[in-house]
Amino acid sequence: MKKTIALVAHDHKKQELIDWASQYKTVLAKHDLVATGTTGKLVSETLSIEVKRFKSGPLGGDQQIGALIAEQALDLLIFFWDPLNPAPHDPDVKALLRLCSVWNVPVACSEATADLVITSPLFESESHQRKIPRYER
Repeated sequence: MKKTIALVAHDHKKQELIDWASQYKTVLAKHDLVATGTTGKLVSETLSIEVKRFKSGPLGGDQQIGALIAEQALDLLIFFWDPLNPAPHDPDVKALLRLCSVWNVPVACSEATADLVITSPLFESESHQRKIPRYER
């Protein structure tokens, strides 16, 4: 089952995300990839795979990915954020993580978690369906 996967990385974590994505290129290439601006460019150029690029995170790219989450159009967020170098758009980071929790979207914020998610038998399983919460009253 083809999934939509978002790739996001803060400046100090971009190389770590590129290295991780290179390791899982074969798996990632089977899915629709989206990313914030610079991260998407680096992933696309380094791995020679198609990545739909949104705006840079601080310029609205985080919100564009958040919109995908809210519309139930995103299956996984890989977000290597830098907890030691606060960015001016930290509220955007918190909003993305909150939306993932609200809509039950798996999110990996570290290489270890991303490894576990992408190698899980459930990741490629067609029988596994993410439960989407119902909030209507």
